[in-house]
Amino acid sequence: MSYIDPKIKPQFETLSVDLKNAILERDVQLYTLNDLIRELENIVNEA
Repeated sequence: MSYIDPKIKPQFETLSVDLKNAILERDVQLYTLNDLIRELENIVNEA
């Protein structure tokens, strides 16, 4: 189950629905903005 820290929730909510779903499906724990950025980079690199 993915976790998005409330501190970065506003940044997470600015993403498209598709990106948010892709992140949530990855079962990740995001505590910082760097965690979020790293996960977005992983998605891009896998495409």
